[in-house]
Order: sequence, then C-alpha cells, then structure tokens
Amino acid sequence: MVKKIAYIYSDPLWEITPETSIFAPEIERVYQDLGGRQQLQQLLTESQTEPPENLLIRSLAELGDSVQEVCNRLTEIESLGIKLIVGEPTSEIPQTSQIDLLKLLQEIQNTQRSRRLKQGHARNRLKALPPPGKAPYGYRRGKDKYIIDKSAAPVVRYFFEQFLLFGSLRGAVRYLAKKYGKKISVSTGKRWLINPVYRGDLAYQNKQIISDTHAAIISREEAAQIDRLLRRNQRISPRSASAPRSLAGLVVCSECRSPMKTAKVTTPRKDKEYLYLRPINCPKSPKCRAISYQEILDKAIEIICQDLPKAVAQMQLPDMEELKKNLANAIDQKQQILNQLPNLIQSGILDQETCQIRAYKLRTEIAQLQSKLAELPPVNLRETAQAVSIPQFWQDLSESERRFYFREFIREIQLWRQDKDWQLQIKFIFFI
Repeated sequence: MVKKIAYIYSDPLWEITPETSIFAPEIERVYQDLGGRQQLQQLLTESQTEPPENLLIRSLAELGDSVQEVCNRLTEIESLGIKLIVGEPTSEIPQTSQIDLLKLLQEIQNTQRSRRLKQGHARNRLKALPPPGKAPYGYRRGKDKYIIDKSAAPVVRYFFEQFLLFGSLRGAVRYLAKKYGKKISVSTGKRWLINPVYRGDLAYQNKQIISDTHAAIISREEAAQIDRLLRRNQRISPRSASAPRSLAGLVVCSECRSPMKTAKVTTPRKDKEYLYLRPINCPKSPKCRAISYQEILDKAIEIICQDLPKAVAQMQLPDMEELKKNLANAIDQKQQILNQLPNLIQSGILDQETCQIRAYKLRTEIAQLQSKLAELPPVNLRETAQAVSIPQFWQDLSESERRFYFREFIREIQLWRQDKDWQLQIKFIFFI
C-alpha cells in the first residue's frame, strides 16, 4: 500500500517549475502539473483503487482555479479517506492544524486572486505588452506598445546627448533646466540613463528584458557608451564625476591620502586666474601645500604618453573581433528560430500558447546577448593606446574631452612629495 504521495501545481507562464526532489525521501510518488491539472485527476483516479495514507501539497490553492473547484477536490480527497497535509515540503512531513473555515476560504480567495493577476501580467509579457502604469516621460501608451511623444522625446534626447558629450549627470540635469525649463532630480536623470524603455526594450518586475518592442530614443551604440560612462564614474564621487576639470576625482595625495580638488585663484583688478590642486581633508599640520594644476596636468600627459603603450602591450587581451562574431552568430541563430515559430503553429507542431512562451524566452535570451555585445569596447585598445601616446593629441583636446579620455584609462594619479619636489605615479585601468 502506498503511504505517502505529493502533488505540485505550477503555471509555467509566470512560475519557475519546482523540482520534485524538494520533497522528503519518504515520499513514494510525486504528481506534477504544469498549467493544467491532468496529473491531479490521474492521482484521484488511481487513489480510488489504491488510496494512499497521506497526500502532501504546498497550498490548497493548487487544487483548483476557484474556491468551488478547491472545495470539490477537498470533498473528493476526504471521501477517499486520504489524510491531506498542507505546507511547504521539509525533511519531515508537517502536521495539519485546525483552521477556521471562513479564514481558510478567505485565504484561498486571496491566493486565487493573486494568481489570476500574475497570470494576466504573464500573458501580457508573452505578447510583449507594456507593463501597467504611466508611460515613461518621452512616450505615451498606444494600443499595444509605447509610442514616442513628439513634444517630450526631444527633451529626453537632448539630455542623453549632453551626458554622452560631457559624461556629467549633474551637468545634463542642469542643461535641461536651463535650456528647456525641464526640472528633474539627479536620481530621475540616473533612472533615465539606465531605463531600457529609451533603448526600445521593455523591462518587467521579474527583471527580464524583451528587446525591440517599440521605437527607441537612443541607439544601441549610444546605450553601450552610456553604460560604460556610468561604470567608469562609479569609481569617483558623484560631484567629482560631474566636475568640469579633467583631473577632478583622479589625483590623490600619497602623503595624507586625501583626494585633491581644483581651487581657482584670481588677482584683484586682473582677469587672469590661477588653478591649483589642494587636498580636501588633509589631517597634517601644517597641511600639504597646493600645487599648480597645469604643472600636474602636463606631467600626467607626459607619463601617459610614455607608460600607457607599455602597459597595454603587457596585457593579455582577448580577441574582441572573435568575441563579437560569436555573439552576433548566437543572436542570428536565436532570431532564425524565432522566425520559424509561426510556421510551427500553422503545421500544428506547436499550439499558440506554447509558441508564445517559446518566443518570450527567445526574445529575453536575445536581449541578454545584445547586452553582452554592447558591453564590448567599440575600439581596439592597442591601436587607441598608440594614438593617445602623442603629446600633441592631449594638448589639442578641450578639458571636457581630456576628462573623457583620462577616466577611460586612469584609475588614480598619486602625488608623491619630497621636500619641495614632487612626482606622479599613474595607475591605469582598462574597461575591456
């Protein structure tokens, strides 16, 4: 006689299919349903001839899609003389407790309502429909997708262009307020930069992304550059990341370990100004003295031109072209499978719901591969290192342009003092 069996129900539209191994070893058989309840019906049919002693389920709501269905199944299980045990599977089968009937029915109703909402959201995801709620700024809701708002989208576009040009989040926020009268917080600007919607993708609460669901405001290449700038700016403070000077946030005094900030000094009744770098929080007394900004900048450029090509030559760099080719081929293969799904429906090999689930998984996998492809550097690092090792290259750049390249290659510039003399030591970093 079978003593202990278990039953699991899950909806593959929105739930991860649990493994039958989650139950204790003494469970002799596990019946499992995905979406329908054929296995539950088989369990009840087989129990009429050989009823088990115990039936373990995770929740009463798994016995049906409505309170009436659950009650009917409970009546049938009781008539077969089976002891029902409700609870999460553990190493030992938990014992049942007496629960007030009205409270139990209310709990089942709440669970069923929650499951129906999740099923509805899951069906919308399969159809690549936008999630509920207001459309992000720059878009409006259409019948089945986001549509670009022609009055608001240019403002968002200018914000992205400003960030790409200068790599300054606060600067881009100030630019919007000054140029277009659109006031947003820095945190809102950060959400705009990382929001997949502006890249033509949809992101859901389950953290999965579906690509190319609507018209994008920025291109894939621009999105990849934004991600690189954000990762790079994480190494320095937010204010230094938005500072106009190219050395901001990079120079550290090796003696007091304090970051150094740019200080501007002007002379009375004269237009000329002088720039210095001084420690922000120097604990010494007397404090470490300030040093000419231009002198440190010139010395940093000299060291970069000498040491950067050598540092890059010693690196074991992967073959970027081969990586890009492999990722592109993987994307093409999944896209070909996606294109074949309509034919499989017409031939009767797949039904509509199974096809939607498969298409959804393929599109999320394609989005993941596209994200990996976009993260690869757009240029050859060795060739770039040779190009920037020319002093005149740095002298011809503006401060904002120099800042862009400095943060691409430099992790930290250490200032070493010796009496009145000083030396610089540069630690490089490469985003590959």
